[in-house]
Amino acid sequence: MDATAMTRYISETFDQARSTESSGDTFFTYGPPGDQWLLFATVVTGDTYDSVSDLSREGAYRLNLGLTKATYTARFGRPPTERDEHGVLETGHDYARRDAVMPHPHYASQHWVCVVEPSGTLGDVRELLEEAYRFAERKHANRSSRG
Repeated sequence: MDATAMTRYISETFDQARSTESSGDTFFTYGPPGDQWLLFATVVTGDTYDSVSDLSREGAYRLNLGLTKATYTARFGRPPTERDEHGVLETGHDYARRDAVMPHPHYASQHWVCVVEPSGTLGDVRELLEEAYRFAERKHANRSSRG
């Protein structure tokens, strides 16, 4: 699934998903129009924000997902806190590796994960997308109930 197909999948699957594009990247938020937005997924297609994923390769993109603490820690343990001299979190993962769900190079400490060019992991990725969306939905409901 390429970046265009992934963007279309997210847009067509999640009814309250809103998308915004910037510099070739797509940012997906949850919420009705006019409400405060809650980011739950991004499709990044270039090395504008980091170079560790090597997204300058032809057709490369990275899907990023914001998960619950419980799901993140069940998969990867405690979120990393140590960063290298470029601000990249030290997780032991090869951030340029294709088709592997791993901690996000910059936002893993906030329970974000990523996958470069998902293909064999699409079943897992779809489940994680569902969770990220439902998590944003719950956060929105909680904020709305507090007024």
